[in-house]
Amino acid sequence: MSTGNGHTELPIPNGWFAVAWSRDLAKGEVRRARYFEQELVLFRTREGRVYVLDAYCPHLGAHLGEGGRVIGETIRCPFHAWQFGGDGVCTNIPYSKKAPPKKARVRSWPVEERNGFVFVWHHHEQAPPAWEIPQLPEFSDANWTEPRTSELTVPVHIQDMAENNCDPVHFRFVHGNLALGESSVTPGEESHYFSAWSKTNQETPLGAFDTELERETWGLGLVSVRTKGIGDAGLLMLAATSPVDRATTTSRWIFTVTQDMADLAGEDFIAGLEAGVQQDMRIWKNKIHRANPVLCEADTELAFFRKWVRQFYPNDRPVRVADLKEARG
Repeated sequence: MSTGNGHTELPIPNGWFAVAWSRDLAKGEVRRARYFEQELVLFRTREGRVYVLDAYCPHLGAHLGEGGRVIGETIRCPFHAWQFGGDGVCTNIPYSKKAPPKKARVRSWPVEERNGFVFVWHHHEQAPPAWEIPQLPEFSDANWTEPRTSELTVPVHIQDMAENNCDPVHFRFVHGNLALGESSVTPGEESHYFSAWSKTNQETPLGAFDTELERETWGLGLVSVRTKGIGDAGLLMLAATSPVDRATTTSRWIFTVTQDMADLAGEDFIAGLEAGVQQDMRIWKNKIHRANPVLCEADTELAFFRKWVRQFYPNDRPVRVADLKEARG
């Protein structure tokens, strides 16, 4: 479906998506959020478990994220003090002698905490999670620096942001990487995952290096980028990107480098990645989505991505790994 300004309205995709930083929710804290075109409430119980529920109380519609508070392992509505457990079921109505009605419940979303993020599983048919979120080893390794973070909201559909990961040519014309070399994409054993690899020449405070970018993708919501080739240094960016609605996307980044590179090039690495995102912003803010783009013979990775991404939308059949290997070219 196309809107009047030429944009194609893609649905909200299925998958795991970050809705907060883990640090955003201390024990007993409640936060309001909006993702997947829905109002949500996030809270961390006294025992430390994070839950995400639909925001509006089934009683008279109060927003649980506006004045709601944690009571033990439940959240209490600010309007009439109805309490809801992490499963969304009402556990207590303080002024009623009878048990809460069976309909006194709100939707509870599958939640996982990984790599400093709170992830929620979204599926258009509310099917259970189809894969697990990986825990990256760098974040628990003392040889890596304390992670730095950044966050940005962009007026674009999440697919248009994710597509950059399979568009090596844009690194030359948008980001000025004139020495961009060969690149490839490899499907994983499970269809929601693929890896991509490319070569480039990078200028650093230590000189110019022929580097390799290793990118891993889990659905549309999580991408890691590792830079290798600068001696024994390690450079990692992890991006968690989430749909607020069909035309708005929030992306959160974590950056970390090996301790031996922190003073020499770590700051430049982080600053360069953040600057690169700003270079993409002008494109994202002013582009439209082409549902059926005209591709050239060199756009093999883009063709792969367009076939791969269909599995995350309603009314599309699961994508077979064998088909993805064919699409890779």
